[in-house]
Amino acid sequence: MKILLVDDSNSAALVMTARLSSYGHTLIRAVDGQDAVEAFKAHAPDLVLMDLEMPRLNGIEATNRIRAEEAKRQWAWTPIIFLTASSDSTCLVTAINAGADDFISKSSPEPVLRAKMMAMARIAALRESVYRANLKLQELASLDGLTGLANRRRLDERSDVLWRKSQITKRPFAVLMVDIDRFKQYNDFYSHQAGDECLRKVAQTVDAVVRGCGRGDMLAARYGGEEFAAIVCGLGKADASALGQRVVRAVSELELVHEHNPPWGVVTISAGLAWGDRFEGSVGQAFRWADEALYLAKHGGRNCLATRAWGSS
Repeated sequence: MKILLVDDSNSAALVMTARLSSYGHTLIRAVDGQDAVEAFKAHAPDLVLMDLEMPRLNGIEATNRIRAEEAKRQWAWTPIIFLTASSDSTCLVTAINAGADDFISKSSPEPVLRAKMMAMARIAALRESVYRANLKLQELASLDGLTGLANRRRLDERSDVLWRKSQITKRPFAVLMVDIDRFKQYNDFYSHQAGDECLRKVAQTVDAVVRGCGRGDMLAARYGGEEFAAIVCGLGKADASALGQRVVRAVSELELVHEHNPPWGVVTISAGLAWGDRFEGSVGQAFRWADEALYLAKHGGRNCLATRAWGSS
């Protein structure tokens, strides 16, 4: 385990460090409560061993601040055990009420200390397992189950963040909306299983082209049904348009047979691009403009890109 040891007494800290290190644990030392809070934020320990009486900030107040830090950052609960030379029940109850989980005497016999640390190690392992499981659940909740792209919820969340970021940095913002041409006919003729595979291949292609633009602030997502959307920040109007054209071309070059999509005979997409470098409106307006451009592409012949631009260039 990674243990944060908080004690203003050098002699007591040296003794405890030697004992715990002999069990195979890694120790991080803090000399008072204030130092403990900073060390906790910096190192995210598996366990905190906290002295009760210390200068600057005592153990009770430090525990309060650590618990507040966990809540603020949505960190997993970290066990806090008070080290005490006192058996005063009032003081110990106050410590527990502040958020501590247990207490142990600094002079605990070796078997008792070792047993406590074994129990804490089991808790640390369980805590890590739960943390990883929660991360996996969060990841799954943000992905579309069929295509593996970001889902609509993730797209909405990320769109708001990138729109605000573009406002602050004054970088252009682009939304690309994509729709598979005559997808209902494809589904009806080739089967829904084939339609699902078509969706996956188109999704992978859109994602690969968008990622290939070399921009960190971008996201491709499944918008719904046979529609996909991508957000890209920082591209000029010409580069954003070229990206949209590449997406359209890359899908047709998959050469997925679609007999009911004349005159091409393969799966194609229509795309609408909204691009701008002014931010008086909202991200919702940018999506509406992209959708309007997609409508123009659909009714302008399909297998093409239409653009709606607002801004100075």
